[in-house]
Amino acid sequence: MENPFFSHETKKHSLTKFIILLFILISYFIYISFKYGIEGGFMITLLTWSFFVFCTPIADAGFLLDFPIRLLFNIRMIKSEMFVWIFATLLNLYMLTFNNSIYSSTFLLKLFHYILTHPFPMWIIIILSMAGTFLSIYFADEMIDVISYKDRKKYHKHMNKYYILTSAFLFIFIILFYNYLLKTMNINIPL
Repeated sequence: MENPFFSHETKKHSLTKFIILLFILISYFIYISFKYGIEGGFMITLLTWSFFVFCTPIADAGFLLDFPIRLLFNIRMIKSEMFVWIFATLLNLYMLTFNNSIYSSTFLLKLFHYILTHPFPMWIIIILSMAGTFLSIYFADEMIDVISYKDRKKYHKHMNKYYILTSAFLFIFIILFYNYLLKTMNINIPL
């Protein structure tokens, strides 16, 4: 019997995506561990992973947990993504409380710290990311349910909403990121 993860185009796509994401995460961990040690590298990698959970409208970071949970326990990825967000929230609450200085380790974590500690307007990024993430994981569940791309009815029905959402995210993220850079470089632009 042929394995569907090698013969069905949608499942093969999901498996390939998972392998690539896992490779990137492991490579990043190895790189950061050389600079900050194993323990520091592990924590920085976890926080960087949580940045991608909170601050991108695509479920790539969460997919690293969602996909194996779906395969092993047949739990819909949309449900396991809720666990991913809870875990990422608890991780950041813990680190903000007990190891706040770790956010100064990399530029990305400095940016993430700024986003986390400035609810308005920066949490708009997190809200848009959450909406985009759950919509993209909704599509990812469907990828595993069907055999071919043409069978993806949910994706074809909602893809325009997803593109609008990700476009809005990119527009707002660029404006807020630009604002962050101006503030961190102490540049004041008179209007």
